[in-house]
Amino acid sequence: MFSSFQTDLCIESLLAVFQKYAGKDGNTCSLSKTDFLSFMSTERAAFTKNQKDSSVLDLMKKKQELDINCDGMLDSQEFLNLIGGMAVACHDALSPPQKCI
Repeated sequence: MFSSFQTDLCIESLLAVFQKYAGKDGNTCSLSKTDFLSFMSTERAAFTKNQKDSSVLDLMKKKQELDINCDGMLDSQEFLNLIGGMAVACHDALSPPQKCI
């Protein structure tokens, strides 16, 4: 079972990754398109490499569900929503289907 300490480390790690990529264009509070593409090609290289359609990253960035405030950038909340969505997709792909009671 995971402890809250491990959860704290995971949160700190996710925020460190966001801060690593945010601000390359001067705005340290959000990821620009360039920052986002850099993050995806480095941190999510296997995902990026396995896409049959090279425009998938542009489509991901433009989706209103991802860019909640429609400013063309990803702030920390939007970034964490993306990571959460990826985690759910991985969990669903690796876990046998179960009925929720």
